Amino acid sequence: MQTMATPRLLATRAAVVAACGLVLCLVSLVFDAAPLFVPALGMIALGVGTPAWVWFAARGAATERHLPAERVIEDEPVEAEIEVRRGLLGLPGAEVTDPFTTTRFELTGELSPLRGDRTTSVRVSSRFARRGLHRLPAPALTVRDPLDLARAEAVSRAGSQQVLVLPKTEPVRWLGSGHSRRLRLPDGHAGSEALAAVDLDGLRPYRKGTPASRIHWPAVARGAGLIERRLQADGDARPLVVLDVRTPSVAGHAEIELIDAAVRAAASLVLEFSGAGGCGLLLPGEQRPTMIDRELISWPAAYARLALVEGGSHSRPPVLGSMAARAGAMVYVAASPVDRLGSILGAPSGGPTVLVVPEAELVGGHPRGVRTTARPTLTVSGCQGFVVGAGRQYERPRPEDMVA
Repeated sequence: MQTMATPRLLATRAAVVAACGLVLCLVSLVFDAAPLFVPALGMIALGVGTPAWVWFAARGAATERHLPAERVIEDEPVEAEIEVRRGLLGLPGAEVTDPFTTTRFELTGELSPLRGDRTTSVRVSSRFARRGLHRLPAPALTVRDPLDLARAEAVSRAGSQQVLVLPKTEPVRWLGSGHSRRLRLPDGHAGSEALAAVDLDGLRPYRKGTPASRIHWPAVARGAGLIERRLQADGDARPLVVLDVRTPSVAGHAEIELIDAAVRAAASLVLEFSGAGGCGLLLPGEQRPTMIDRELISWPAAYARLALVEGGSHSRPPVLGSMAARAGAMVYVAASPVDRLGSILGAPSGGPTVLVVPEAELVGGHPRGVRTTARPTLTVSGCQGFVVGAGRQYERPRPEDMVA
């Protein structure tokens, strides 16, 4: 159980009562009014004893907040429990202030010295509107007497708690024919699948456009219909999700919304691809991607790094290096299209390149500053993805295209 720091005593009203008792005592002595002497002593005792009672009661009390987990998902309700324990003198009246929910709770009678319990608890619920590492100040306890003559305020010695808020994820909605993960280039030719596979990983129903070499002919001979082989992706053939959170200006409210949308989209795409065999994730400033397999063994660590990603004009770009020469698809998630995207999206690649940007960065239904005739191939977390080709479908923007 956490202990409380030294209470801060506020006894202005009690001091006024004690001063009035002294004045009444002086009047009774000067005018020889004996009947006034007894209430004068009572007021002095009340003004002096009440602050001492309240201070010692707060000194022996303790509060503790219990969180369900150290990691939560943004914008999801999080319930916590605040436990309050009284000392030997009880709590004549108490109020708990919780910075987690910015609310106050009255405790009247639950921890009274005569008939109250030793402990009581209060359940609170709140949401975290944005990802990142949040520090929650400890709940404060305010103890006061029934007449509200004195108050003692104290907080837990344990200090604040840390909660890592993870970006929320949403299912990826694939657009176009079949609503599958197959990516098509803007010229109409079929690009590689989201997973370029090499090892047998089971069977699945036939999908239109699958090469004949992938059809499982023994199943066809048995009369099971068209069945295709499901293959497991090679490490270099898995799709690569690249996150770029650079924005043209210092991150303000609008830029923060773009950055958060890009982070949510990247996390959602990783889960989408990992469920189909795995993918790589390259974060800003990193040189080597983190490989996420079907079992999601390395996903918790990557998920935590996504939650801590910052952005803005001073954010570092992802270091692609030789990543553009991979055989698999590259999904480039950008918070805001910048001038340097031309060399990135125009680099040779063995698979299709998909540019994913927030919908706020679309001009005329296409990414700002990127000329492509392709229609959106996916939508996720307020972002849209466009297949810009495998090194030949990207065109540098004209100056008039850069104007919103």
